[in-house]
Amino acid sequence: QVQLVESGGGLVQTGGSLRLSCATSGRTFSRRAMGWFRQAPGKEREFVAAITWSGGITYYADSVKGRFTISRDNAKNTVYLQMNSLEPEDMAVYYCAAEFNRNGEWRGRPDYWGQGTQVTVSS
Repeated sequence: QVQLVESGGGLVQTGGSLRLSCATSGRTFSRRAMGWFRQAPGKEREFVAAITWSGGITYYADSVKGRFTISRDNAKNTVYLQMNSLEPEDMAVYYCAAEFNRNGEWRGRPDYWGQGTQVTVSS
């Protein structure tokens, strides 16, 4: 059984920073790419960022490029999302996702999801 637990959400002012964490338990010896998605009220869930198992390749939505950074520490089974220069448009519930495959590639088809963490940006 795989569990993803996000943490680090909260309230921040416009222009501020937050770092989200996502800890994985279960199948920790299996290669997995990791991603972050977000969902704002009344909107569909959207892709934010992803990282391959090795950490060598990262992907970002255009809306967060240059402001957000995804990283991972496989020894800790944890993936991070550093969010800088936050804007009110970034306010959403952020979800961590894991995609398991032989090469640890990100294919955009997650197998597991976390429960989400709220990010609120005040203007």
